[in-house]
Amino acid sequence: MASKYLRYPTIPLRVAPHKKIDQLLDEMMCTGFQGKSLGECFAVWKQMLNEKKITIWLGITGAIVPAGMRRALAYLIRHRMVDVVVSTGAQLFHDAAEAMGIKHYRGSPMVDDSALLKEGIDRFYDVLVQENLQRKVDREIQKFIETLDPDYQYSSREFLCLLGWHLSKIAKDKESILVEAALHGVPVFAPALNDSSIGYSFVMARRGIRDKKGGQGFEQTGKKTFRYIDQMKDTDETVQIAECSPKSGVVYLGGGVPKNFIQQTELLNLILGNELPGHEYAVQLTTDAPHWGGLSGCSFSEAVSWGKISSHAKMAQCFCDITIGLPLLAHGLAEHEKLAEKRPKPVFDWGNEHLKLGHEA
Repeated sequence: MASKYLRYPTIPLRVAPHKKIDQLLDEMMCTGFQGKSLGECFAVWKQMLNEKKITIWLGITGAIVPAGMRRALAYLIRHRMVDVVVSTGAQLFHDAAEAMGIKHYRGSPMVDDSALLKEGIDRFYDVLVQENLQRKVDREIQKFIETLDPDYQYSSREFLCLLGWHLSKIAKDKESILVEAALHGVPVFAPALNDSSIGYSFVMARRGIRDKKGGQGFEQTGKKTFRYIDQMKDTDETVQIAECSPKSGVVYLGGGVPKNFIQQTELLNLILGNELPGHEYAVQLTTDAPHWGGLSGCSFSEAVSWGKISSHAKMAQCFCDITIGLPLLAHGLAEHEKLAEKRPKPVFDWGNEHLKLGHEA
């Protein structure tokens, strides 16, 4: 009698010159190791797009925008392959910078960092950017902050939506996370916005400081300005999304604060007495490992014990560099654009600060 463990043989990949990437990813599911896992991530993401009424969350961490992933992320938002974004503030700062025409450059991890410091160049492993140009982004965002209502407390979603609309008017490159999200009604949250250069802009606005004419030093404006983001409002708004969503799925690029912030929407609803089943689909690309005990690498089965992920969820994790996995997944999904176009997309109505969630016909 054949063993139940020996039902599915591996199938060696056959190289074909005109093979589509979605076909390649499908075939990778019949291999082993992380290649198989990446194929499984692709399969689960496609299943999400096939659901009639589902909210797909995207969590983004790491310096993947400087590393060249911004247009892939903008594509996923524009074609509604994700519905809600939770990001680090740094990702969104660099997205704004590139929208304004500021470039990141290919470098080397072996470069002399003392020499870079003297030239005013910052390094992310093998990616470089000019420090003084980043400060221009700080000033632009500061000027935008100073236009906001000082007597209203914005959530990061409200702030980032308005910033996206602002960038859409001044951007040199509109293939931007923030611009596409604003144009397509995709909420973007940054629950640790102060842990980024955008936080610098808030400090400058809060203190009423601006550059002197000619760029020599600073001066006080004495202007009353908007002071801070209501991060507890972020928590309330994300929980409202979870409360209103018939089903939910998650895609994590990395882990960190965005992953936990999305995970806790289901847990907090349980605490509030709402019997939500946990996220019913889950995909993650990460370079962290579960045995260190951190959230970034923890398994989805661990999240089941908390009620964050459904015990019946369709889930897949691939332990690989996001800059390798994301381009393959995005291109594979691009070959299923019509599937994403046909799905009934969530429509978020925040008219009275209490969410009404509808779906496109």
